[in-house]
Amino acid sequence: MTLKQLRALVAVSECAGVTAAADKLRLTAPAVSMQLKSLETLLGVELFDRPAWAPNAFGRELIAAARRVDWELQGACARIAALQSGKAGRVVFGVTSTGKYFTPGLMARVNSAMPELDLSLVVGNREAIMAGLAEGRIDFAICGRPPRVPIVDAAVLGDHPHVWITPPSHPLARLKTIVPAQLMDEVFLIREPGSGTRMLMERLLARAGDTLPARTIEFDSNETIKQAVIAGLGIAFLSAHTITAELDARRLTVLPVAGTPVVRQWFLIRPVDRPPSGALARVIEFVVGLNGAFLPAYPRE
Repeated sequence: MTLKQLRALVAVSECAGVTAAADKLRLTAPAVSMQLKSLETLLGVELFDRPAWAPNAFGRELIAAARRVDWELQGACARIAALQSGKAGRVVFGVTSTGKYFTPGLMARVNSAMPELDLSLVVGNREAIMAGLAEGRIDFAICGRPPRVPIVDAAVLGDHPHVWITPPSHPLARLKTIVPAQLMDEVFLIREPGSGTRMLMERLLARAGDTLPARTIEFDSNETIKQAVIAGLGIAFLSAHTITAELDARRLTVLPVAGTPVVRQWFLIRPVDRPPSGALARVIEFVVGLNGAFLPAYPRE
């Protein structure tokens, strides 16, 4: 059974005859007759009472089904056109765990501008997000440093400052200036291997001629590290964008360590081997066009 056969059936019914149906379909009358005959042969029944060309019970049943098929196809074509134009579709954001503090606000902006899109957010450490990007589970990612693999297009979104933090009652918090060597007697609260924050801290210490101190405690989330610092367990090196609420509440303070804040960049990245859908292209253009307006202010006022 073909669409041509179904359209010939509906046209003969609507036009009450083969000749008029052929004119409507811009076909010859023999061609329409052949389509109709093939359909009746396939089903093993006649579909019209001839010569009036009134559909019988079999014909009426199939005509109703043919109209439903045509309606669904028209809807599918409209949805495909919407997907191509970016007016519909699903977009999956990926963000390293440091970015989860501002990404919900960014998604709210995108949703307000493009409510017709289906948005989803995946949060993980750097290794997990890059794997999701490479495997196609994530459409684009916001991260602190573009990877070598997969090969990506990268757009700068804004500054990404990193700082050393303690509770306000810590003795180091009373100092006007601090050199990295003065931190070495402290317990370092650090992220797990594979974390971008940890890699940046290790490079910073290496440039200062130091390595990780003898006492470190490893955590798999910035949130737990913040609570541990507030409790007095140790000091930490974190993105300033993860501690805005605690700074405003004076539960944490930033140490004046020489060479800080370490300012990197936030990037929006997507694999170059996957052309963006219409929806994804719209979202990327919108996010890049915000020029980092969604990022938390630092230093805090």
